[in-house]
Amino acid sequence: MNGLFITFEGTECSGKSTQISLLADRLRSMGRSVRMFREPGGTPIGEEIRHTLKHSAANHAMMSETELLLMNASRAQLVREVIRPALAAGEIVLCDRFHDSTIAYQGYGRQLNLKLVQQILDFAVGSTRPDLTLLLLVPHEVSEDRRLARQSTMPFMRDRIEEADRSFFELVAKGYHAIADADPQRVRPIDGTGEVNDIRATIWKLVEPFLAEKKAGQLT
Repeated sequence: MNGLFITFEGTECSGKSTQISLLADRLRSMGRSVRMFREPGGTPIGEEIRHTLKHSAANHAMMSETELLLMNASRAQLVREVIRPALAAGEIVLCDRFHDSTIAYQGYGRQLNLKLVQQILDFAVGSTRPDLTLLLLVPHEVSEDRRLARQSTMPFMRDRIEEADRSFFELVAKGYHAIADADPQRVRPIDGTGEVNDIRATIWKLVEPFLAEKKAGQLT
């Protein structure tokens, strides 16, 4: 595949959505073709699954196993319908969450069997893996404060996953740290508590070498 696949990860309100948009804008200003997606979602089928997982009034009884399978059903559709074709066309794909979030949220957070989680992930994504993962980290207190501030300034839409207690998000954070430790070449932790422009600059320093490598590869 000729494209570049970059994912953004982190716990709730870590600043992913802001930074992925800033990166997309910068890349487009350079004339690069960029596709930006979110998980769960990114396709018509995936957006319906997203509503069921997060916002539906009928999802209170959802089991952790159901959550795992629905997340990866959405992901399997996203990979095959849009990510693989975009990469094959040489585009840059930016994704707000991908397979690491399932390890962190459903594996560590929901405490499902990690080997089983990995098997389902492998089936859902196959060989489609990120070239670079930007992991934005913020303390639990910062995450909670930002979440409350967001809810006070925007029309509130219920999010079933955000209804989890602090112990769940502590396990999620533990999962993300384990992921970063296991794959330090791909997963790059970033302090998400700084100024937006400072974080933007840090991200660019990590992304720029990958752009250079892709360009060199196309010329050889």
